[in-house]
Amino acid sequence: MLVLIGIAPVSPAFAAPTYVFPIQGCKVTYAHSHHNYPATDILGPKGCKFVAPTAGYIDEVNRVDRFSWKTNLGADRGGLSISVIGDDGVRYYGSHLSKIPVEMVSGLRVNAGDLIGYLGATGDAKGLAPHVHFGISWPTPTGIWWVRRGELYPWKYLDAWKAGKDMSPAKAVAALEIKIGTVPKQVGY
Repeated sequence: MLVLIGIAPVSPAFAAPTYVFPIQGCKVTYAHSHHNYPATDILGPKGCKFVAPTAGYIDEVNRVDRFSWKTNLGADRGGLSISVIGDDGVRYYGSHLSKIPVEMVSGLRVNAGDLIGYLGATGDAKGLAPHVHFGISWPTPTGIWWVRRGELYPWKYLDAWKAGKDMSPAKAVAALEIKIGTVPKQVGY
């Protein structure tokens, strides 16, 4: 007769996902294209939660909507915006937000799924449907807004994350940075 004492049943270990879809708690839509540079607009009701798509730290935060059609400056087009530098070395950017929590400051550590903002229509999106302009790029010095807004089309990663798949854009972003340079010429507006 065999007696097992003090042995707990073994259950399989499951790791938390590294990437999550950046909008939580709302039904949203997004296109597999963008007007004239690589990004995706994710449309949903105003106030939907915009969350960190992966663990990392807060990079740039802009809580002031400076956009005016009189000046039409590219750096101001995003209105309220925030970016996360992921542990994977990729920058994830969201703009046109309606609000950014006060605790979101540069250097703050965030985990995948942490609330970092709310969908809105600030910047050049004023008067349009609420959405977040979602961009994927590599980190650059402050002020290089044309890279920050997006250099790699995010839709295939969004599709994967929405389906619960753990797909990283890190290799594609690194290859693109090598190909076009850390501070490439501005494309689009």
